[in-house]
Amino acid sequence: MSEDPNNKFTFSVEGKEYVINEKSSLEGPKKNTIHGPSIIIGVAITAICVIGIFFSLNVNNIEESQLIERELIETSTTPDTTEIPTDIFFDNASPVLGNPNALITLIEFGDYQCHFCNVYFHNTQDKILENFVATEKVNIIFKDFTIIGPDSIGAAHATHCANEQNKYWEYHNTLYNNWAGENNGWAGKQNLVKFASDIGLDLKLFSQCMNSDNYKNLINQSNADAQTLGITGTPAFFIIDHENGQVQTIGGAQPYETFERVFNSMIEK
Repeated sequence: MSEDPNNKFTFSVEGKEYVINEKSSLEGPKKNTIHGPSIIIGVAITAICVIGIFFSLNVNNIEESQLIERELIETSTTPDTTEIPTDIFFDNASPVLGNPNALITLIEFGDYQCHFCNVYFHNTQDKILENFVATEKVNIIFKDFTIIGPDSIGAAHATHCANEQNKYWEYHNTLYNNWAGENNGWAGKQNLVKFASDIGLDLKLFSQCMNSDNYKNLINQSNADAQTLGITGTPAFFIIDHENGQVQTIGGAQPYETFERVFNSMIEK
């Protein structure tokens, strides 16, 4: 990304260049009961279901990423945001990606080791950037919800250290472009430094920041915000219409069309 004289910066999506603004910041469980059917009947039903699903997937030749999205859509839940102060969405967060004065804000709570977050990043986010962020209709904020392991915290801390050199979103993208699973070392300290080098950060300043606890409280507070909102998994999305204060929620790595429908319903009202 590079800044222009109008305090904007450019980014590319699949070889296309876009210009957008960046601003550093913006102001009880259900009980289940089981009735005890025959084990034999249960096993038989399970076997039939497994065979049926396997056969169906082969017949339709659905891609793995689509299966992941479909499963998450069907099982995800969204928290009730009634009477939640809007500061909880904007505090302890990333810089704003896009026009800070856009009428719609998309907030993502995510974990850099999260498989479903990576699915969303690669399958959905580019189209949102192209069709809504670059056109200044929507801006994006990312908030950390580091639930998978210690490397999740390290990766989150690294993005905020990159932000000290005005490269938060470049580092954010680099993490997902190098995603390789959960708790297997790809987001360990050595690779975090390599990623910083890849995007041209001053490694001395970056390392000094990484060796500090400068952003420990920010990450902890962001995690607490997620818990206050009732989030139990990642990614989780909140879409805010600034014109009327309406908040809509989307749970999981849903397809682009799901986000498009919500955005358009707010734009066309």
